[in-house]
Amino acid sequence: MKRPPRDWLARFIAANVPTREQLEQVRILRPVAHRVLAPELWRFTRRSVPRGAALGLLVGIFLMIPGLQIAGAALLALPFRANIPIAAGMTFLSNPATTPFILYASVWLGNFLLGRTADASGFMALVNSHAGVSEWAAWLFSEAAPAMLVGLAVISIAAAAIGYGIAALFWRVRTAAKWRRRHVRED
Repeated sequence: MKRPPRDWLARFIAANVPTREQLEQVRILRPVAHRVLAPELWRFTRRSVPRGAALGLLVGIFLMIPGLQIAGAALLALPFRANIPIAAGMTFLSNPATTPFILYASVWLGNFLLGRTADASGFMALVNSHAGVSEWAAWLFSEAAPAMLVGLAVISIAAAAIGYGIAALFWRVRTAAKWRRRHVRED
């Protein structure tokens, strides 16, 4: 019989993440189930968790398209052998509350790096007015698009590196605390 997890994070994950058997039953996953459901992509290890955090942040910040973020992070987790649940979860850093800040910061940074004077208000106006393809195409060829894309690339790469470092540090501290508790109990 499997022992129930003791810490709150493990209990939360065990209660909310679907099992391998449940995912095998999803019809759309059956053709690629052998690859997607590989056990090493779902285990929480000291190598896969930081990789998953980095990939989730990279894709979540750069892609900025809800739904595609999770799928993109999960697909990138396959070749990098990253933890899929962590990669998918980290995409939620870019959410409706943080997206405007990320976009304005990316335009500012892109302007700074490229020496431009683009304005982010045009992008937000297109989003708020539910603009059509022709309006988005016009924006894409404007001065703001390259600044935003360069800024998003830099911010997403920096966030991925920081996320990797924090996840690796968290894993190391957590493991050290477990070892200390184990040695205290033995004495």
